[in-house]
Amino acid sequence: MKADLSFASPAQLETECLVVVVLEENELQPRQPRIQSGDAAVADSANEAISAGEVSGKMFETVLIHRPRGLQAKRLLLVGGGKAKSFSSADLRKVAGAATRFLKPRNVRKFAFLVPSANLPIDEAARAIVEGVYVGDFEPDTYKSDRKDQSVEELTLAVATAADPAAAQAAVLLGQVVGEAQNYARELVNEPSNRLTPTMLAERAQRLAQETGLHCEVFGPDKLRELKMGAFLSVAQGSDEEPRLILLRYEPAGAPDRPVLGLVGKGITFDTGGISIKPSEGMEKMKYDMAGGAAMLGAMRAVARLKPAVKVIAIVCATENMPSGKAQKPGDVQIAMSGKSIEVINTDAEGRLVLADGLHWARQLGATHLLDAATLTGACVVALGYFNAGIFANNDAMYGRFEAALKRAGEKMWRLPLDPDYMDLLRSNIADLKNVGGRWGGAITAALFLKEFVGDSPWIHLDIAGTAWIEESKPWIAKGPSGIAVRSIVEFIRDLAANPNGA
Repeated sequence: MKADLSFASPAQLETECLVVVVLEENELQPRQPRIQSGDAAVADSANEAISAGEVSGKMFETVLIHRPRGLQAKRLLLVGGGKAKSFSSADLRKVAGAATRFLKPRNVRKFAFLVPSANLPIDEAARAIVEGVYVGDFEPDTYKSDRKDQSVEELTLAVATAADPAAAQAAVLLGQVVGEAQNYARELVNEPSNRLTPTMLAERAQRLAQETGLHCEVFGPDKLRELKMGAFLSVAQGSDEEPRLILLRYEPAGAPDRPVLGLVGKGITFDTGGISIKPSEGMEKMKYDMAGGAAMLGAMRAVARLKPAVKVIAIVCATENMPSGKAQKPGDVQIAMSGKSIEVINTDAEGRLVLADGLHWARQLGATHLLDAATLTGACVVALGYFNAGIFANNDAMYGRFEAALKRAGEKMWRLPLDPDYMDLLRSNIADLKNVGGRWGGAITAALFLKEFVGDSPWIHLDIAGTAWIEESKPWIAKGPSGIAVRSIVEFIRDLAANPNGA
């Protein structure tokens, strides 16, 4: 998708459709919607719909006006953005996605979006719009035989004034890079497991490295045995598909020696639960159990293009979790790479096993700070539902920086405790740890299990189980993979590059 800025009068823009945000202005009596445009012709074109009561400004309300009076645009789309007082870049991102999804089935491939001025700096608003259009443009119907390409070809951002046009243009480019990275992760998560085996996922990573200049290494079972990754291998042993350990490196010249950020992603390309098999209902979605790994690949794609001055390594532990005569059984004891012994109580708690070895290896490779992402626990979904991912952190300073990155990225996550009292639930009579702690506080005990493998490294764990898959289509995003965490990880990395001494 081509995206660019225009400083021309919105009324003079020749486009298939001009999109304008409308906000609820509750402080006016009587209440009136506020058109986010200072252009008299645009306001005049919308007046008839406003006077007729068709426009209120409520979130995602859409009113399409054909052949708008006084405009060169063929259509004028008014999209509600909610209350003016609280309107944010996160809201604008969704509004842009909603506009995109409204226009796509109407065969609009090129449109202009008038950048609103309410509450937001121009560059922040421009970036949010571009990212929102990318999110809205994604479709999950990859293998439909009658699939029609309705992709957006061209987006023009109409800007009335910009104090710093160069900053606005840089924001557009940043939005493109991050939007493409998020959709790249979504494409991976959307693939069925027969078309994205661990080997195929590794091939995708190698292709990504070739296209972006990253350094990539891929290892198979022999290397895992050499590294003594007993926890990872125990999950892989039940499948006929070989596991793959994927390593991507971004080491720019001139970057400081520290921090070195280690990204570790769960890459279970299909999760049956193993011997502790899952119910059949809904199991088809378990192709998404590699969403944490996909997020790391998406983030690295963006990093390679943005070129921040900070060293980043990414590890994806890719395998299937299958039941077979070779599969590990409840009660088995496995030895992790760190040397810790693990009693496997539930083979469906496999993500923490592969991450345990991935996190330890990241430290061995020189990572000073660790961040992992995984569709790890149903317990996190019970706790937070489908709206917030769970965050766990062993370092308040690192968490504070990530929380700030979250706000800039517009993603929802909620911090949960790492209370050591919960460790009692992970004590084993036969080994150092059990891989599950029972029914209660399952997201917490899973995070505490991982904490045993990070040592004293500052570390953040993202449990994205409830947010990596959209259960129902929303106005701004299609049902299916969300690409959660890509934007926040990229923002966090950009912050590390800007202020490495604060890490």
